[in-house]
Amino acid sequence: TIRPVRRSYYDPSSAPGKGVVWEWENDSGTWTPYDMDVGITIQRAYEKQHPWVDLSAIGFCYVIDFATMGQINRQTQRKRRVRRRLDMVYPLVSGTLPKSQSWPASPGAAAAPPVPACTCPQCLLVMSVKAAAGPGTSTLQPRKAAPAPPAAPKPSLPAAGPKAPDGVAVVRGSLKPLAAQGGRRQAASTPALSSAGASSSPPGVGSGKGSRPSLGTLNRSHLQRLAIAQSRVLIASGVPTVPVKNLTGSSPVNPALAGITGILMSAAGLPVCLTRPPKLVLHPPPVSKSEIQSIPGISHSCRKTTKKQAKKGKTPEEVLKKYLQKVRHPPDEDCTICMERLSAPSGYKGPQPAVKPDLVGKLVKCSHVFHLHCLVAMYNNGNKDGSLQCPTCKTIYGVKTGTQPPGKMEYHIIPHALPGHADCKTIRIIYNIPPGVQGPEHPNPGKSFTARGFPRHCYLPDSEKGRKVLKLLLVAWDRRLIFAIGTSSTTGESDTVIWNEIHHKTEFGSNLTGHGYPDINYLDNVLAELAAQGITEESLAQEKD
Repeated sequence: TIRPVRRSYYDPSSAPGKGVVWEWENDSGTWTPYDMDVGITIQRAYEKQHPWVDLSAIGFCYVIDFATMGQINRQTQRKRRVRRRLDMVYPLVSGTLPKSQSWPASPGAAAAPPVPACTCPQCLLVMSVKAAAGPGTSTLQPRKAAPAPPAAPKPSLPAAGPKAPDGVAVVRGSLKPLAAQGGRRQAASTPALSSAGASSSPPGVGSGKGSRPSLGTLNRSHLQRLAIAQSRVLIASGVPTVPVKNLTGSSPVNPALAGITGILMSAAGLPVCLTRPPKLVLHPPPVSKSEIQSIPGISHSCRKTTKKQAKKGKTPEEVLKKYLQKVRHPPDEDCTICMERLSAPSGYKGPQPAVKPDLVGKLVKCSHVFHLHCLVAMYNNGNKDGSLQCPTCKTIYGVKTGTQPPGKMEYHIIPHALPGHADCKTIRIIYNIPPGVQGPEHPNPGKSFTARGFPRHCYLPDSEKGRKVLKLLLVAWDRRLIFAIGTSSTTGESDTVIWNEIHHKTEFGSNLTGHGYPDINYLDNVLAELAAQGITEESLAQEKD
């Protein structure tokens, strides 16, 4: 697969000409540079001392506020930090500015003025392999021909680290403009692709003694071995590489040699795919109603939940009494809730429960010790559902329930296999929660909440363990533990429906996002997450009772 590449030129007074880089802070707290054109626009407004700049004119719904150094999304009003950083100045081009160059050249395009051929090690390797291919194939020719050397010299790289050669900068799987490289030098030539038989052979190729063999005497495997052998020189020096795939399926290329090898094989006319991103597959092929099957051993194919009010009739003190033993002689350690010594009164300063602040209790299962005053306050600030979770080790007492808003859960079998589970069909789960108004158990009672991305489709293998996970997920759904209302870690939106610490696979035929298959550990991981919510096989027996 051959794609065009190009090199862009910018005014010396622009952001890249001055070495200015504008960046925005992403969700992980690291900084991402704006695209070049966006950075130039921001820098131009900054230099004119404008208080802000609206990027909608160049196709982005953001406003950059220079007073607060923030980026504001005009649609969601979300704010991010921005910063201005000084980096290396782009190299200057001496002489007349070359015309726009691209590779491959467009058919019928007028030839650009001749410029000196590049003599960097990588381009010399490309030219030597191309010369070995001989006439009669698609060839790469420089704008101004230069004799191809008999062998590629070993590149001399600076001690500070390898520098990509002229022509193209091959960095982490992408082709970046030459201008991104430091230093001042005259612009190098960009090879152009000419059609088969339409161009003369490169210098040094022809009949007679000492001439390079033609393609008829060098088959594909010979050329590939030549490419790999010559590329080892550059690889050993640390020249960056890009991914490559030999489309013929023969002679797999070592990943360490892939980038340079791919360029050389492409120059020799071999089938090479430099960049072909895998396809994201979120949903299975369309399934008709007649193909959908119910799941054996599980009644019905749909569950609905409604808001469940907190259990009434028992005070917090009465609930906690079932899980605690009084401690007459507290140990000489801190209460991990208020961080005061257990031998001293509780340090909780909120609404005072009807419990003496100096009483101490021990949880019967895990034996962790707290002020009773602190435990009652913690219970009152929670879901008040008759359960308690140890704040130290997360042991659950009673039946834990959540604050999931009302919705519907559907589940059935579809006749397609997940990657890594070719021996069985697939269980599809469809969650649907509509937007609504928050109840008293939610973060902002009386305020509306959003529900983005519903219906959400999730997938499990229709295996014994997959059905076990589904049964436990049904218990989690009934206990309102699958979703919650909070702030999305993906979008930053508050008062919206979010996942509640039980991971689901929402990608059907790939695993590009980490939320798909194959994933050999997923079923075990989700069972552990369910157990952390107090949902185990024992829970299934409790539900039947």
